[in-house]
Amino acid sequence: MSAQCEVTMKQAEGLSMSGFERYLTIWVFLCIVTGIVFGQVFPGFFQAVGGMEVARVNLPVGLLIWVMIIPMLVKVDFGALSEMKQHAKGIGVTLFVNWLVKPFSMAFLGWLFVRQLFAAYLPADQLDSYIAGLILLAAAPCTAMVFVWSRLSNGDPLFTLSQVAVNDTIMVFAFAPIVAFLLGISAITVPWETLLTSVVLYIVIPVALAQFWRRSLLARGQAVFDAAMAKIGPWSICALLLTLVLLFAFQGEAILRQPLVIALLAVPILIQVFFNSALAYWLNRAVGEKHNIACPSALIGASNFFELAVAAAISLFGFESGAALATVVGVLIEVPVMLLVVRMVNASKGWYEAK
Repeated sequence: MSAQCEVTMKQAEGLSMSGFERYLTIWVFLCIVTGIVFGQVFPGFFQAVGGMEVARVNLPVGLLIWVMIIPMLVKVDFGALSEMKQHAKGIGVTLFVNWLVKPFSMAFLGWLFVRQLFAAYLPADQLDSYIAGLILLAAAPCTAMVFVWSRLSNGDPLFTLSQVAVNDTIMVFAFAPIVAFLLGISAITVPWETLLTSVVLYIVIPVALAQFWRRSLLARGQAVFDAAMAKIGPWSICALLLTLVLLFAFQGEAILRQPLVIALLAVPILIQVFFNSALAYWLNRAVGEKHNIACPSALIGASNFFELAVAAAISLFGFESGAALATVVGVLIEVPVMLLVVRMVNASKGWYEAK
């Protein structure tokens, strides 16, 4: 194990969920209310913010997205890629579920619930957009919060680092083709240039900047790096909440007309979370991996890089789109649902190890 990986592993071992993160659902709900109220009271201001675009990229949101994503990516140690061989079976399960099952199962669930079962209760002109948002949500594996979920389930921190590093590497190359393919078979047309622009803006450039920043900080010593991480830690969540206020200022009218939309969109997301986490958990048991490998493998398959999904949805479809709303529903239910999955894998440890 490299010295840098060892240091990063110790940091991951010490991670725990802050009170602010634990109640993220409450903060998101308050942002929904605040955004809807502000959108009704100050419509002119938010229309002006929505018009600040260059090449279909909203500049205020683009800045907020970078503030969201970059601090998370600074924590990712791509040196952990060299450690994958220690738990090749667990990594294999993670990659299979995240890239060959998760996006495709969500596309199917979106078609089943949005186009078929719930179509009569949703705005007809937004059905395609809702499905697109669900696909965007499922096509980006979790990058930051999975460290917290792994810690809460006593997961192996080095394995968690390895799977995050390999998923982020794959995401740079696979996110756009998978999204384009699934949107295509769902009969949703998205210009390739717009999709590639989103990938460059919200994956490639942030990864490059974050890794340059990481190396610069570590070159000045571990203490400097730790102090910087403690300082920039709250930036991501604060930027996310500001983005949600903007988003719901635009979405308010549609939500007030049909308040059940959020609950209906939550159904396929919930099913996808439980299905993919259970599948990864069972597959790890089937191939003989230890419980502390199965837990983070199952948890990364259940959670999403929702910051990227929100950014891509806004860039591709706009603030007022059903796609943007669908990705935000993922944010709304992320913490309570993932805490439930953590409890389930912890409670089933006896069954897992009884084999």
